[in-house]
Amino acid sequence: MTTLPETAPALIVPSSRPLAPRLAAELVGTAALVAIVVGSGIQATRLTDDVALQLLANSIATVFGLGVLIALLGPVSGAHFNPAVSLAEWWTTRREGGTGVTGRELAAYIPAQIAGGIAGAVLADAMFGEPLVQWSTHDRSAGNLLLGEVVATAGLILLIFGLARTDRLRFAPVAVASYIGAAYWFTSSTSFANPAVTIGRAFTDTFAGIAPASVPAFIGMQLIGTVVGLALVAVVFVRGRS
Repeated sequence: MTTLPETAPALIVPSSRPLAPRLAAELVGTAALVAIVVGSGIQATRLTDDVALQLLANSIATVFGLGVLIALLGPVSGAHFNPAVSLAEWWTTRREGGTGVTGRELAAYIPAQIAGGIAGAVLADAMFGEPLVQWSTHDRSAGNLLLGEVVATAGLILLIFGLARTDRLRFAPVAVASYIGAAYWFTSSTSFANPAVTIGRAFTDTFAGIAPASVPAFIGMQLIGTVVGLALVAVVFVRGRS
């Protein structure tokens, strides 16, 4: 694995690779992530009526699936699968230098991630015989859920960029997947923490769905969480020479 400079925040920095395969990796990875989240949610609701067991099955599938996707596609694109992570990396690179995402790459990553999120939801619905596109009716507009998204996203950004600053990104597949699995349970929103995933989940009226009317506020809170997470990184992981 490539040794990362202190300022490089990507999960795995793929700076020498052409943009096209990186975009393909981000689209495929985000699609696979959403297919895992939505598909496991559908499967869980068909196997049991116990909501706790449904969430347990959904979270376990997501933990294992996300870990595999990061390990597989990280060397290609950095395995963001998340506009919040890409935006945070661009901002950090812009302020501190390093080999992270440029403005041009950011403008390409985000649409690829959103397209992947939508495609993943449609694919999951197709696999389980659900309508390919059916807007979710699962309202998630309560204030406590929005607070949960700030906390979930801030924690994710703190984790990823904290690992980068301490040169421990080799642990990212396990650490990031484990955090998301835990955040399913300790946050009120069940930790979307990802604008592309949020948009994709609006396209399915199943266990993992979110009503389109709830999407803008969720994304707004995720962006606030990104800012909070970057602020925490600056405070906790203060740069200095030993």
